[in-house]
Amino acid sequence: MYRYFLAAVFIVLAITPLAAEEKKGYFDFNKDRFLAGSTMVQDTEGVDDLFMAGETVRSQKNITGSAHLAGRKIVSTGDVGGDAYLAGMDVSLDGKVSGDVTVSGYSIQVGEVAGDLRMSGSKLVISGPVSGYALIAGEEVRLEAAIKGDVSLSARKVSFADGAKIDGKLTVYEEKTGEIEIPSQVIPAERVDRRDISEWSEVTKGLKVWDWRVALLQFLIGVIVIAGIAALIAAIAPQKLADLRRGILERPFRTLWFGILAESAVVGSTIILMMTVIGLLLAPATVFITLIFAFAGYIVAAYAFGVALLMAAGKQEPNSIGSRAIAAGGGALAAGLIAMIPFIGWLFVLSLALTGVGSIVIWLFRPKFFASAEATG
Repeated sequence: MYRYFLAAVFIVLAITPLAAEEKKGYFDFNKDRFLAGSTMVQDTEGVDDLFMAGETVRSQKNITGSAHLAGRKIVSTGDVGGDAYLAGMDVSLDGKVSGDVTVSGYSIQVGEVAGDLRMSGSKLVISGPVSGYALIAGEEVRLEAAIKGDVSLSARKVSFADGAKIDGKLTVYEEKTGEIEIPSQVIPAERVDRRDISEWSEVTKGLKVWDWRVALLQFLIGVIVIAGIAALIAAIAPQKLADLRRGILERPFRTLWFGILAESAVVGSTIILMMTVIGLLLAPATVFITLIFAFAGYIVAAYAFGVALLMAAGKQEPNSIGSRAIAAGGGALAAGLIAMIPFIGWLFVLSLALTGVGSIVIWLFRPKFFASAEATG
């Protein structure tokens, strides 16, 4: 039965690139535009505020309001009439922003900013002029244009192009005072304040430099948490956990379908409740239920995935708390690694969680159609 589950996994991995291209959604309301999907392109004129989320996000037209963009790769070439808020892995903001810019990611390039600039990441490039102040935290920072306001900077390496200039005061936070060389043509030495790096956290609360070691630690902690919760469930209800796992391995597509139906029903009920005045009070409860179901489903499905991998390697079904914890940890680790694959990773994790939700729903409610089918089969 584990072979069917692994086959389903491979089919999901094979078809999700196509699904990623086709599964898109948008919603327009009072000149504001909302887009979500895998590869999203904003090429509509007359948009005020823009909200976009996806694997690859591209904003190609000017907007009159603010931009709220999130994705693995973000490219914004149109002008922004208000503020811009961006978060992603690879971020390129080429159009002019009339307001403030707040951006976080790994590799970031920012053009002209008429307001203030707040950016944090690993590799940062300021290629356009900044009219306000700049708050910058990164590993490698390159300044290629003028900044009129004050600058607070924390970085391991800083480089300056010919057009780089700071008109205000520069405060540099360093591990060793004087280790960052600042040319006099960028800013005179008397307007440079060098401080110890320990003072940076007091000035920039919540603005942190991306660190792969921290990211790796958080990833491993997540795997350990999944394994620990699965071990706890195995200790309290080992037979129930085994039944859920067998249901997933024997009929992965059935459980995935029921998971989609269950989550859709809860989300749909939330929308309906929000249309009524009294229902607004209950809407947070349905959102909470949705998240709890998704988390529980992910734990169960990650455990089933781990068991399938172990059995595919010739191992026996886990029959102890320790072996079940190992299976859950292995499944969570493998799922986490797959999640890093561009385009298909997040869809695979979503499918995994929905499959787990489906197994829980089937176990709780035992749909009559499948109950009778199992009795006759």
